[in-house]
Amino acid sequence: MILGVAVALLANALYSAGFVLEKRALAALPALDPRRPLHLVRALASSPGWLLGFAVLGLGFGAQLKVYQLLPIAAAQGVFLSGTVLLIALSAVALGERPGRRELLATGVILLALLAVIGSLGDGGANDDGDRVGAAAPVLPLLAVCLPCLGFGLLLFLASLRRAGRRHRRSSSGVPYGVALGLLYGVSSLAIKGTSAVLADRSVTAALPELVRGPHPWLLVATGAAGLALSQTALQRHRASVIVPVTTTVSSIFTVVAGTVVFGEHLPSDPLRLALRLGGTALAVLVLLALPRHDEPSPAPTRQGEPRHAAAH
Repeated sequence: MILGVAVALLANALYSAGFVLEKRALAALPALDPRRPLHLVRALASSPGWLLGFAVLGLGFGAQLKVYQLLPIAAAQGVFLSGTVLLIALSAVALGERPGRRELLATGVILLALLAVIGSLGDGGANDDGDRVGAAAPVLPLLAVCLPCLGFGLLLFLASLRRAGRRHRRSSSGVPYGVALGLLYGVSSLAIKGTSAVLADRSVTAALPELVRGPHPWLLVATGAAGLALSQTALQRHRASVIVPVTTTVSSIFTVVAGTVVFGEHLPSDPLRLALRLGGTALAVLVLLALPRHDEPSPAPTRQGEPRHAAAH
């Protein structure tokens, strides 16, 4: 279990670094629009900085595959939430994004959630159902959960994109985009979990026929293509310190709820460990509720000696 936590923290570091590198590169690119996919792909492929960030994210994906072989879904997602803390810190240092009070509060809540989930882990013994890693999921229940959520996430993102294009509309902080992306990446997490189960104790070559016949690689392709276009558009328009935490929180909640059921994993039977794991998930929900839905306008500058209320007029 300790190895699984260590690999999950490594995946967090790689994902956070990758997102920050991509965000820095996006500032120099023309405006992206997921409704123009060829233009979007050409713009991204022309940026060496963005390609470096994409490569780092790929390493994080490889680490995530290993995590799902070592930890049950609920525990893995609890640790993944800690990546939000690192992302906010990196965004402040590398991007100059200043977190607000609610975002700082969310950071503290995530740390508590991480400690609670780690405290809920047992020794991984054979009789410890709460830490038994699920090996497979029936195809029909998996698709019944994933396809509607994938469709809803796409519709929500496009609707948010249309609303943002209207004139005289208050600037959104990016939370709706993060929710939509969270649903997409939640589906992707289930596909990664299924892929890791197929690859357990086998090489890619030996497992390839079974992978191709199953839904997991095709779900990964669908969510990967959609997530590439949508996430880069959202990152270019909004702060990474808002988009990534919301995306991570929604994705984690979806993965825990849907994945635990679909893959037949169980929560701990010990009352204290059960309370810690459920409490950690509940704290993660509070993270999403604590984040502002709109960017706060900057206060108008005042001249020396001028009353603050006069500047407002």
